[in-house]
Amino acid sequence: MRMSADRQWPWLLFGALAALPIMLEYSPARAQEEVDVELALAVDVSLSMSPGELDIQRQGYASALTHESVVDAIQSGVHGRIALTYYEWAGDFSQRVLVPWTIIATAEDAARVAEMLTASPSQSARRTSISGAIDFAADLFAESGYRGLRRVLDISGDGPNNQGRPVTEARDALVAAGITINGLPLVTNDGFTTSYDVSDLDIYYTNCVIGGPGAFMIPVNDWDQFAEAVRRKLVIELADRRPDQDRPAVMLAQAAPAYDCLVGEKMWRNRSWMWQER
Repeated sequence: MRMSADRQWPWLLFGALAALPIMLEYSPARAQEEVDVELALAVDVSLSMSPGELDIQRQGYASALTHESVVDAIQSGVHGRIALTYYEWAGDFSQRVLVPWTIIATAEDAARVAEMLTASPSQSARRTSISGAIDFAADLFAESGYRGLRRVLDISGDGPNNQGRPVTEARDALVAAGITINGLPLVTNDGFTTSYDVSDLDIYYTNCVIGGPGAFMIPVNDWDQFAEAVRRKLVIELADRRPDQDRPAVMLAQAAPAYDCLVGEKMWRNRSWMWQER
């Protein structure tokens, strides 16, 4: 006996729902978009940075990303495009994404990202956790949705790690995941000076922060140099050029570091004990 249409549709619906798991199981995963570089820009906004310095950083990155040499470096890649994200960091759990993963393939794309960077002022926060910033980057790369020929974390800061797990542990974990960490230590004399500063921050970054194939850092000795340093660093990263070792402004990662990478934590602990004794 033939079933009426009114009685037949529930059985058809049931069959479609029953087949849905099988369809999902065998449906191909969505392919990730290929790019030349997945680049995460991590920028320090700890309280040791003055409002003027925070503004210089934002303007410096906006200027560098829209510079002709940087756009040319992007377009000269195999795919002619990169995926970029930009976040600001301070303490262990103080990270703020300003630019989520975004494709840059043209000067217009770069200009849109620059507008996002300058749309609102920076917000400072306490402490300096480079390890927290690195661990945050690990999550960003895991969720990027892109497949880069290279993955790079570009981290800037004006002091050593003084909160969170040891910076070398975070660095080594990210490098083991195939991600290169480059540095932009701010070795400037103006702005706020604290008892948690180190005079050889460039050496600290070289030995304790950067790592991975071709890792390097470019120190900023004066805020007037900031935009140029960012621009130069981006061109090296995006064009996958090995930094010129004859130029003292570029320092490569050390193969066998001989440096106390817990110097920031020790300075913070000693300072805290001194205040507790008063």
